[in-house]
This record gives sequence, C-alpha cells and structure tokens, in this order.
Amino acid sequence: MKQTKSVGRLAPHQSRGSIERRKLLRTTVSFGLMYSGVSGEDVLIGDGTVVDLSENGLGIRGDSPVQMGMELTLFLYLPDREDPLFVLEGRVAWSAGTLFGVVLDELCVRDGERLRSFLHTQSVGQA
Repeated sequence: MKQTKSVGRLAPHQSRGSIERRKLLRTTVSFGLMYSGVSGEDVLIGDGTVVDLSENGLGIRGDSPVQMGMELTLFLYLPDREDPLFVLEGRVAWSAGTLFGVVLDELCVRDGERLRSFLHTQSVGQA
C-alpha cells in the first residue's frame, strides 16, 4: 500500500522546521519603499512594497534580490506624510524570491514614534 504524506502550505518566510521568531504581530499594509545595502563589492538599490509591518520588522516584496543577514537602509513611504520614514539599519531575516523580511535594528526616536502612531491608526482602522 502506497503511503502519502500530507504537505501543508508554508508561508513565504517559513521553511520546513522553521520556528516563528516574531515577537510582535504584523499588520497587513501596502505602501512603497526604497532600500539599499552592500552586496559584496556592489551597492544594491531596490524599490518595493511593504506588505506587512510591526514596530520591529516588516515584510517586503522587492525588485532587487537580497541575502539573509544583509544590512539595509530603508526609506518607507508611509501614506501619512510626504517625507519618508528613515531606517538607518535593518537586517534581512529571511528571503524567498522577491519576498523578504527585515528586522529593524536602528530607528531614531522621532521615526519610532511615527511608526508606532501609524501602526496604531492602522489597527484602529481594521477593528
């Protein structure tokens, strides 16, 4: 008798045996961003869309491939203002094709407050 193995669908950031390490729930969003970093001797510059967001991380669909562990600088074009929110340091936590996740390592106090305020308005709007 042939045995079949049930295979569940994995989210883009998961792999078999992966452990969810997020400390905060992500809010589903959609707005533009620009990212840059160094890949070997090359400077990487990409555009993309933020697909989910929390106070300490975000999911991105980008047009330039990144590698796990890569440090990125981000400019988030939140819909609340014209000026982008600036993230000096973010680190790529996972990557699957054009989708990748970034942990926010360094955010100035003003931009951190702006991010929390934006997330609050999003959660109130979704309730």
